[in-house]
Amino acid sequence: MPSPLSDRRVVLALALACCFLWGSAVPAVKIGYELLSIAPGDTPSLLLFAGVRFTLSGVLLLGYAVATRRPIGLSTGSLGQVGLLGLVSTAGQYLFYYVGLAHTSGVKVSITTSSSTFFSALLAHWLYANDKLTLRRLLGCVIGFAGVVVVNLSSAALDFSFSLLGEGFILIAAVLFSVAGIYGKRISKKLDVLVMTGWQLGLGGVMLSVAGLATSGHLGAFSLEMVVLLAYLGALSAAAFSLWALLLKHNPVGSIAIFNTLIPVFGVTLSGLVLGESFLEWKNLVALGLVSLGIWLATAVRTPAASER
Repeated sequence: MPSPLSDRRVVLALALACCFLWGSAVPAVKIGYELLSIAPGDTPSLLLFAGVRFTLSGVLLLGYAVATRRPIGLSTGSLGQVGLLGLVSTAGQYLFYYVGLAHTSGVKVSITTSSSTFFSALLAHWLYANDKLTLRRLLGCVIGFAGVVVVNLSSAALDFSFSLLGEGFILIAAVLFSVAGIYGKRISKKLDVLVMTGWQLGLGGVMLSVAGLATSGHLGAFSLEMVVLLAYLGALSAAAFSLWALLLKHNPVGSIAIFNTLIPVFGVTLSGLVLGESFLEWKNLVALGLVSLGIWLATAVRTPAASER
């Protein structure tokens, strides 16, 4: 009997929720930098901030698992797999993401992050028989990446505004997000998704915290506003990552990856409204259009039913 999580209406509702939460994280994290007086170049403190956020997310999920009487203990083998997932998905991805976010605008981050959709489509082509990369999908990837290029055009004609620490690190984070999603789908077949995600976020958060503290990272005084913001960031990560892992477990990667197009839509809009960033420039609107069209072409294609390899 098909899982309710494969129903298109359920998938749409949960995917929309995930993308809204991740989109809202862009302005929220930047506000956190200001409240904690973290300078863009202060990488140790950026890592510590990320570590505290994701450790909190892991604690929230594992605490919920205990409250609902789910066993949270893992075998040695499973702990190693989840630890690797935490290293790639949380520690690795967000090391690059947080540093990149500090060196570019929320608008650019939101759109560039959507490139994870294309990486997921390419990886799924090699790993799953029901996610093959057709000519139409390939065209979609090309058009989508054109959108990423457009958003990196500066106001000067054909000049490119691109930095390794900014847009480059965000692209690396997108690759890690795609790899982790596919790896997480595989190990979730034998693990409770909520428990798996809780350990993944918690262990990854501890890794980031240790790295930040070991390199002299520090955070400013926590005001009530900062406590509320941190609680929101922790809760949104716990909810979004666990829901996304559930969707990947019960659906083909390509059919879920398409919804990443909504992250830049939410992220650009919320960054503009909350941070006062310009989001109605022609290049951003063109980029959003190209990314959306590219993802539609790359993933909204019916493929013959086939069992996964």
